[in-house]
Amino acid sequence: MTALNEILSTLSSWAWGPWLLVLLLGTGMLLTWRLRCIQFRHLWYGLRLTFTKERDGEGDVSHFGALMTALAATVGVGNIAGVSTAVALGGPGAVFWMWVTALFGMATKFSEGYLALRYRVKNSEGQFSGGPMYYLELGLGQKWLGTCFALFGAFAAFGIGNMVQSNTTAQAVEEVFGINPIFVGVILAVLTGMVILGGIRRIAEVTSFLVPVMVVIYFLGAMVVILTHFTSLWSGFTTLVQHAFTGTAATGGFAGAALSQTIRFGVARGMFSNESGLGSAPIAAAAAKTNHPAKQALVSMTGTFLDTLVICSFTGIILATTQVWVGGKTGVALTIQAFATSFPGQWGQWIVTLGVITFAFSTILGWSYYGEKCVEYLAGSRFVTHYRYIWVSFVFVGAVAKLEVVWNISDVMNALMAVPNLIALLGMNRLIAREMQDFEKELEAGTVNRYD
Repeated sequence: MTALNEILSTLSSWAWGPWLLVLLLGTGMLLTWRLRCIQFRHLWYGLRLTFTKERDGEGDVSHFGALMTALAATVGVGNIAGVSTAVALGGPGAVFWMWVTALFGMATKFSEGYLALRYRVKNSEGQFSGGPMYYLELGLGQKWLGTCFALFGAFAAFGIGNMVQSNTTAQAVEEVFGINPIFVGVILAVLTGMVILGGIRRIAEVTSFLVPVMVVIYFLGAMVVILTHFTSLWSGFTTLVQHAFTGTAATGGFAGAALSQTIRFGVARGMFSNESGLGSAPIAAAAAKTNHPAKQALVSMTGTFLDTLVICSFTGIILATTQVWVGGKTGVALTIQAFATSFPGQWGQWIVTLGVITFAFSTILGWSYYGEKCVEYLAGSRFVTHYRYIWVSFVFVGAVAKLEVVWNISDVMNALMAVPNLIALLGMNRLIAREMQDFEKELEAGTVNRYD
């Protein structure tokens, strides 16, 4: 097992090496140019669309429900532990490169969402299915690449979207509250089953409540930290920017990081956090009720903005403002240390732990739908119910198992998911740009209602 884990670890390092990061970031840059900086021109429109209901479109859930399902899978432990790890390994400047990655990633997320809506289909149950596997087959004419994406997605879902999340939750609860992981696993499995057996509509209902609540709680906790260190806020912010271009010298318990490390960890964690280019979020976008693909695509674009430029930013800012990043800790422990500077007793630890639990659970729900749609593409909708029961059982397995191998397999599968999806985006970038220009002309002419 040790030898297998070493092989997988090597594969993971290669899969998420500079070549993929350049491909992901380069695709975002190309699409930003093709779409004439759509993330700056139409961000406010996308945010407003999130809270509107289409009256004459087709779909299974609302704009908001589709976005919350995608955010449920995207806003996860990475927003707490991932940012802290990037800062611990690359210095505070890594947060700046997460911002840069997100800005270009918004154009990528729009393009994924657009293609998902344009090439979605109705399954035998009368529900919509879409995502990279469908636009690879129907748009690019490469069914084999669609099959590859679905295979990689199905495997990745059980790892990063299921067992890794339940394991992280069980460990956090055991450490803070002393509750046995077996008990945590049972509770998580039962709660997951109660939600996902109801399909996308119930997932959307639960995530539409859970995601805003958990984000608000974490936001309020971070605001308390910022306000109690308000005099250091500007210096903390300038630290994020200055270190982005200089690297970070060794100080305190921090070992130091070269500029190349700062950029690498910032870009990698940014991509991992918001999943732009990975191909997962468009699966949820395809279920949205809308009368034009561009509308839900704009809503999908706001997911990257909310995930990285808002939620991750709060984590990065409090780490820099409180100066705890020089202490040598990493991951969740570093975020807890930052919160502990402003909350009495164990309150800081409890708030971060609550964030970990809710973020992880929401990720389990969102990724269950992603994996389900990948399996449906491969084997048909008749296997979906069986898949859901298997998913629930693996939630329990993840809570009680040791997952080093699963982590590495998940990393490799996630990287492999991104490749066919990026091929589709690059292959159809002109189509996306042309049809977005047509949509903007229709808006100007009034032939398409902006909000209905």
